[in-house]
Amino acid sequence: MTSLSSMTRVIARAMYVIAGVALTLSMFLTVCDVILRTVKHPITGTFELVGLLGAVVIGFSLPETSRMRGHVIMHFLTQRLPHGPKMALHVLTRLLAIGTFALIAWNLVGLGDTFRQTGETTPTLQLPFYPICYGIAACCFVECLVLFVEIFDREEKRV
Repeated sequence: MTSLSSMTRVIARAMYVIAGVALTLSMFLTVCDVILRTVKHPITGTFELVGLLGAVVIGFSLPETSRMRGHVIMHFLTQRLPHGPKMALHVLTRLLAIGTFALIAWNLVGLGDTFRQTGETTPTLQLPFYPICYGIAACCFVECLVLFVEIFDREEKRV
């Protein structure tokens, strides 16, 4: 389990860096577009690029945020439970989340295939949608790995 845990950590961290770069590009692009609009030369396709970069930011930051336990958790519902039921609930919720993210990933791969076959692109810049679908699907699969590793993580079992 240690090798799977370390592999998942490396992949999630790399995705987190990609999300950070996408966020930085999105901010830079927006600032440049606002400045250039004042001199009547807006950047063509800014809206499309910021939207696509936003999808990258959200999807690629998800696995590392989960790994760092950065999401909101409602502990007040489980804090008074005995250790056994608390652990059973922990495992059950992780298994449900794995199933949900696997289903989302599977559907995103299908959507990406459809976009690739039909040639679906953004209206202005004609950028294809399918790489974004495949990228977010990969993020969901990595999220499944993060959640699986979390089931066996000893740190979480002390909670």
